[in-house]
Amino acid sequence: MVALVLTGCSGVERAPSSGSAEDEHQQAVSARAAAAVGPVEVVVETSQGEFVIAVHREWAPLGAERFLTLVETGYYYDARFHRVVPDFIVQWGLAGDPAFTAEWMNAYIPDDPVVASNTRGRIAFAFTDPGTRATQVYINLVDNVRLDSTGFAPFGEVISGMEVVDALYSGYGEDSGGGLRRGDQTRIVAQGNLHLDREYPLLDRLLRATRR
Repeated sequence: MVALVLTGCSGVERAPSSGSAEDEHQQAVSARAAAAVGPVEVVVETSQGEFVIAVHREWAPLGAERFLTLVETGYYYDARFHRVVPDFIVQWGLAGDPAFTAEWMNAYIPDDPVVASNTRGRIAFAFTDPGTRATQVYINLVDNVRLDSTGFAPFGEVISGMEVVDALYSGYGEDSGGGLRRGDQTRIVAQGNLHLDREYPLLDRLLRATRR
């Protein structure tokens, strides 16, 4: 079952080992997380309605910062919920514009230790191998605590609108955008929404994600 959440594209290489500059960056991110007061709320507008994510930077500082950066740059605007597996997860994070995906997909961040558990409603980055978190995230539709021991570190949780997450179209299952071990994302990466809208027109849309 762990393989079901692993995601990526064929030919993706492992991130290089951390150097001193990267270590300093990680320490700075962790320091900002420690100094932060309270969670950051992100409003996600979809074709099914709206849900709100509370980002807890103290849970996973590097993941939280990357997610907020992607939100603030508009990376997730007009994305598709390309992988919705009933009783498991909702996943997104390949941009509608393939040029935007290409810019970010190999911009890996190091792993955070798992502090919070993968319970229903919590959000974490998906990845294929250690050190390959980049843009794709998932929300747990059920308690997936078995994922905790394999390095999937939640950085936030849905605090309102979980019924919207539950309603996202799941009829395609793994076929529309599974991970490296369950499917091929090459055409999504190359063509973005052009491919998904043609082949999987019922997928729900992420209209915009904004920091409150």
